[in-house]
Amino acid sequence: MKPLTTVLLKIFANGFFRVHAGILLFIFLAMVGVVPPQYLIGYHKALMLAMDSSSVVMTLVFVAWLIYAIKSWHYVSGQIFAEGQHFLFYSSNALSRKKQLSSWFWVQVTILSPIIAYALITICVGVANHYYVLPVCILLYLITLSYLSAGIYTRQINRLVDGSDQSILLKLSSKWRKPYFSLYIYHIFDKRKVPYLITKALSWLIITGVFYVFADVKTDARVAGIAILAVITAHVVLIFEERKFEENGLSFSRNLPYSRQRLFLNFINVYFFLLIPESIWLFSRFNPLMAFELLLLALSTAMLFHCLLYWFGLNMDKYLQWILSLFVVLFWIIMFKLLWVLIPLNLSIAYWLFYGNYYKFEGVVSDKV
Repeated sequence: MKPLTTVLLKIFANGFFRVHAGILLFIFLAMVGVVPPQYLIGYHKALMLAMDSSSVVMTLVFVAWLIYAIKSWHYVSGQIFAEGQHFLFYSSNALSRKKQLSSWFWVQVTILSPIIAYALITICVGVANHYYVLPVCILLYLITLSYLSAGIYTRQINRLVDGSDQSILLKLSSKWRKPYFSLYIYHIFDKRKVPYLITKALSWLIITGVFYVFADVKTDARVAGIAILAVITAHVVLIFEERKFEENGLSFSRNLPYSRQRLFLNFINVYFFLLIPESIWLFSRFNPLMAFELLLLALSTAMLFHCLLYWFGLNMDKYLQWILSLFVVLFWIIMFKLLWVLIPLNLSIAYWLFYGNYYKFEGVVSDKV
């Protein structure tokens, strides 16, 4: 194995599994514990055959794998610029881009190894049952995802930081008035365009998938509520990034003469602007009253997810565990048609968390981010 590959595996792949061991163990237990032991093999065989034979199921699985890959991008990208890894900028860069790309490719393959192992078994099951097209798509997708990840890491490790370099957006808007709530919006379109576009693509897939699965009851408010809940859950990376940006780039705001009520409304404005594409879809598909109700559900849920981070800080693993638990609870509240109870409940809990924890200065991002 190449020396660079060995070093990168020890730093990034081993570090990723060490930091995320808890959530990976939870996912594994969920996969093997969802059905009785005597039906376990039959269940996973049926799931694999569904992936091999249904493009819809395969697409949903691809989305789940992409979310896992995005989590790895978030971790590796954060570690690349950590102080302890600065030696990579003048050591690995001595090698050609091709060699760097190859080493990073094997790092991502290692990080994706749980998915790859399951995918290889799925491909074998598909071929044994005379399915060929979708198994080939699965293989090509994982290879593409690994090379895409390697390209992202290679570009980052070779990028020189130039504080004077500004995007076209910032140059055009340099003389515009920028309300406080708009700062994160500018940050997204300046520095975080890719996560934003991926999140919106996930929103579209979720909306399409939910209404495809529940096509026979698509006018039921519960179906729309579940879709909105899933859409906001897909935004957790952007919500986490907002808190991180607020903590690292806007910590001075605690000294501004803004009341907590005004700041709370400010964050509602942030998520309102982030959810404009989904809002357009809501008001074009449903009657105005129902669309307004669903928009309030989206904003209240986003604020609940946002304000959780004032409570326990910027710890992504703990955050995802809470999001998963809340998703289950909110799902069942929606199933009992309690949207108008859920909206004030979400906002009340969010404001309580915000009011009690906003001035508890965090200042440090957990190494589990």
